[in-house]
Amino acid sequence: MPLWQIYHPVGTFEDDTSKQAFAKTITQMYTNVGLPSFYVVVHFHKQDPGTTFVGGISDTSNKPPFIRMVITHIAIHLPDEDAMYLRSTSKIDQVIKPHVADKGYDFEYHVDQTDRRLWKINSLIPPPHKSDAEKLWVKENRPVMYDEALPASHD
Repeated sequence: MPLWQIYHPVGTFEDDTSKQAFAKTITQMYTNVGLPSFYVVVHFHKQDPGTTFVGGISDTSNKPPFIRMVITHIAIHLPDEDAMYLRSTSKIDQVIKPHVADKGYDFEYHVDQTDRRLWKINSLIPPPHKSDAEKLWVKENRPVMYDEALPASHD
């Protein structure tokens, strides 16, 4: 599941329209590679003035606003190749551009890749990427029982 945590100061992403547009652009990046849209979770975390420090300096003195994004990838892991990492971060840059960069905000992000074996949705193991079961999850836009979704328990 792609999970985007967007930490932003007061005065940015204040309205539902801007948040919805950004979340939709993020979601489209992942549905374009075949993931179900319900995999994509975006949290906007408004930071009160004086709660974020960049370089030891309070965000109240930072102009322009500073946006920090923490992105977690679980459904698909990139191979450990510089070219693939660059391609992925370039796509992320394209997603961020109209919603953050073009508004003149300063920003930073990083991407974590969590082990897929530690991920479940409604206690089901998500199906392998591009499998028939995942295609059904895309079609239904929800988790659907399939044969390998509930493996035997190991006590």
